[in-house]
Amino acid sequence: MTAPLRVGVIGCANIAVRRMLPAFAASPDIEVVAVASRDPDKARRVADSFDCRAVHGYAELLARDDIHAVYVPLPAAVRPRWVEAALRTNKHVLAEKPISTEYACTRDLFELAASRGLVLMENVMFVHHRRHAAVRRLLADGALGELRSFYAAFTIPPLADSDIRYRPELGGGALMDVGIYPLRAALHLLGPELDIIGASLTQGTGRQVDTSGAALLCTPGGVTAQITFGMEHTYRSAYELRGSEGSLTVDRAFTPPAEDVPVISLHRGAKAEEIRLEPHDQVAATVAAFAAAARAGTPPDTSDTLRQSELLSRMIQIAARSEHTAWGIAQDLKTSA
Repeated sequence: MTAPLRVGVIGCANIAVRRMLPAFAASPDIEVVAVASRDPDKARRVADSFDCRAVHGYAELLARDDIHAVYVPLPAAVRPRWVEAALRTNKHVLAEKPISTEYACTRDLFELAASRGLVLMENVMFVHHRRHAAVRRLLADGALGELRSFYAAFTIPPLADSDIRYRPELGGGALMDVGIYPLRAALHLLGPELDIIGASLTQGTGRQVDTSGAALLCTPGGVTAQITFGMEHTYRSAYELRGSEGSLTVDRAFTPPAEDVPVISLHRGAKAEEIRLEPHDQVAATVAAFAAAARAGTPPDTSDTLRQSELLSRMIQIAARSEHTAWGIAQDLKTSA
């Protein structure tokens, strides 16, 4: 029997405590060894809940030789520093999304991981849900005819004023927090040649970060993708694909509960059909994929993550150059591509 992957957690973020640590603890492929925090009392409370060791300080956790991999849920602005530090101590890394807020930094971190034979994986969990594989099969089988367009939205209600996602020095903002989901869905379903036509980011009243945004993208074959996102809105998590002969819709697309019955709504002419699938736990599936890759020493395909990082950077550039008009002009960005 293969020994479990021994994992340490760098930071006690909400997503770590609420979602990832329970998934690690439930996985036969993972043994949680330690949890680190700059606050020793917080580390102790979290560690006691998951029957592991508490460590005061991130560097102290990385110095342990009984840990093979780490999970890094730190804020986006400080995440790259500790991802790099973990790789330089020869530990596999599962990092929250995005791995960094800059394309060059993300590329360099993947190159560092590859040079050391290590797995670096971004924690985009919805791509591991079986429902999206089923959507891909429907598209490949021609269920919609020739694909024409894609639309995706991920919006969440306002956060507490103290939430770190409102803090620019920590890499906050809607694009990096929720915009990454519809953008990744577009790449996942339409392919890496997807490119940006225009983008807009809006800063909410009294905020220092972008609180909403939108982008228009297009494939070389002319399939358009419109994405919208925001973090001071009513909740919405969905995408829609339209073709020459039909359309399909996926609701609760990005963060479905494990017990949720996945549904794909398919429309062809006057006929409507609900394709219902078995429940699937995308958090557990992500943990299993990371453990398998780390134990095999075989990194997952990073092309979508790198393209996503590149497009995120370009969206920021386009939005800045457009001076908050409705759409930036992609042609204005060609020289910086």
